[in-house]
Amino acid sequence: MPDTFFHWSASLSGISVTETVYTVTGGTARKALVYKPAGKGPFPAMVCVHGGAWVSGDRFATAGFAERVAATGIVIMAIDTRLSPQYPYPAAVADVNCATRWLKYHAGRYEIDPGRIGGLGVSSGGHLLLLSAMRFDDPRYCTEMPENVPLSAKADARMAFVVTCSGVLDPLARYRMAEKNGDSDILLCHRAFFRHMEIMEEASPPQILSRQEKADLPPALFFQGSDDPRLPPDTAEKTARAWKRAGGTATAIIYPETGHSVGTWGKKELADMLFRTQSLASVSC
Repeated sequence: MPDTFFHWSASLSGISVTETVYTVTGGTARKALVYKPAGKGPFPAMVCVHGGAWVSGDRFATAGFAERVAATGIVIMAIDTRLSPQYPYPAAVADVNCATRWLKYHAGRYEIDPGRIGGLGVSSGGHLLLLSAMRFDDPRYCTEMPENVPLSAKADARMAFVVTCSGVLDPLARYRMAEKNGDSDILLCHRAFFRHMEIMEEASPPQILSRQEKADLPPALFFQGSDDPRLPPDTAEKTARAWKRAGGTATAIIYPETGHSVGTWGKKELADMLFRTQSLASVSC
């Protein structure tokens, strides 16, 4: 299926935005918006995974944010994922895995350096991204076939680097926080996606590391606001510590007096996040 071109990015001149199908399951297409910076490549790239507590959101949810990241010189592929309760875990993780393989195979189309393809996840999208990166060759996550990619293609879903913003990186800890606070909305979303607490524990990145399971650990940045009411306050720092204990490189950045939604972050915080992300993408290989 040919790409569809969009022209809404006049605010950040030079960025082209195309819509494409990256996989089809049961006759239903999952689409992505690909933001390509101005200038000549090869560019680093990131698969961008939206938030929405695993039950809502699509490729448009990160539109303004993705455009700003692309303006730093990074190709951004903002994807649709299957949503619960119709599609519980691990369907959405398989979508991230599939999108990563699609982007690697089509790197030449967007002037991407295939050795510098990473990921960016927001809120629950941070959880999906991290699981896909850590378990890039897990058979449960490799079930979807990228569109217009031959079966003989060698591209895998390994990521060169990962970035999360307000990531729900420990879903079990957040579920327990929601139980304590009586937050029925969060509880319902977790139950819709994971179904059982045992699955939350199995699919929790810090728990995976504490169990010393096999995991790929690309260089990582974990951003979180100090006043985020939707996450345990130590989420990013705890995950970074576990990442480093397991032999990876990770940094947790906590922004004072900052909440959950990236759209509410101040100019200073957003500029810092963009600078750190661009720097990580530029040196990763």
